[in-house]
Amino acid sequence: MSALQGLKVVELGQLIAGPFAAKTLADFGADVIKIETPQTGDPLRKWRLLKDGTSVWWQVQSRNKRSVALDLKDPQAQDIVRALAKDADVLIENFRPGAMEGWGLGPDELLAINPRLVMLRISGYGQTGPYRDKPGFGVVAEAMSGLRHLTAEPGRVPVRVGVSIGDTLASLHGVIGILMALQERQRSGQGQVIDVALYEAVFNCMESLLPEYSAFGAVRQAAGSALPGIAPSNAYRCKDEGYVLIAGNGDSIFKRLTRTMGRDDLGNDPALTDNAGRVQRVEEIDAAIGAWTAQHTVDEVLQALDAASVPAGRIYTVADIAADPHYQARGMIEQITMDDGTQLAVPGIIPKLSRTPGSHRRNAPGIGQDTDAVLKDIGLSSTQIQALKDKGIVA
Repeated sequence: MSALQGLKVVELGQLIAGPFAAKTLADFGADVIKIETPQTGDPLRKWRLLKDGTSVWWQVQSRNKRSVALDLKDPQAQDIVRALAKDADVLIENFRPGAMEGWGLGPDELLAINPRLVMLRISGYGQTGPYRDKPGFGVVAEAMSGLRHLTAEPGRVPVRVGVSIGDTLASLHGVIGILMALQERQRSGQGQVIDVALYEAVFNCMESLLPEYSAFGAVRQAAGSALPGIAPSNAYRCKDEGYVLIAGNGDSIFKRLTRTMGRDDLGNDPALTDNAGRVQRVEEIDAAIGAWTAQHTVDEVLQALDAASVPAGRIYTVADIAADPHYQARGMIEQITMDDGTQLAVPGIIPKLSRTPGSHRRNAPGIGQDTDAVLKDIGLSSTQIQALKDKGIVA
């Protein structure tokens, strides 16, 4: 039995934030019914690299889900969503605030139908506040949260992380909210609304940024690959032009690092025995480490640091990930058979539960692949379903 077996989830919305949250629940056994637009479906189907006309990303984002194609702007389609919500445990949406209310599918309507419903709402700025009506994507959230200000080399243009980290962080906060709300429902018997804003999810991960400003007026600045206030922790260039990330910021770790480098003068310096002292001389320390790594290849540096139990690692490309034995041993590279019979490597499922682990039970669906089955489950006849299809309301 899966951890979330028996949990019924209705997924509205598209692209990343809402669907990623639903994907996480589906991986652990929830029955996720994804509502898509007829004909075109979720735009993610056409994002990035396509295989036979469909994004391979889609195979990850929508695995284990069922697809129902509905035109949510039509009143009859809205009635179908209400019927689905009536016996659902969770409903997830990531439209702009007000859209659901405009369709008669807001929390007041849905909780009146099903008081036990847990409703996750993900949006750029949240359901309240002066910015609620502004369009918001993850990249904007990353900027507003303060993250983008820090992701750069000093004095250079801030860069993005390279993936949709704002959406993903919001999704994970949403999943946490869902699980907490379901736990509380066991006591009260009542559902509730979870309001997740993209910028707030990223801001929640910004560590000491705000208290440092409040207490000291300190505005943290971009520091490239270093971690301000923690030393040494940086990327260092090696003899073969590669880079090694070294985290020697623990007091005993720093001693082992300097011993490995042949720099006991630094390791035994009383002024460098703790982080506060090392931060004062971080440029000197980084220069010493950089001078040492420049004399050795990446492999040589890592071999020496592994032997000394100093945390360090190379910068992986996806090719490195695909070939790495630890990824393989942990089941993080999963091979699936696509509907056309070809193989595709996809990320494994986390977190890893000992008794009820997640699993890949079915491939990502085609647009409306499960429309008939789902609509029959809520009592529609084949004749009624065909009539809706003839009108273009469902597909």
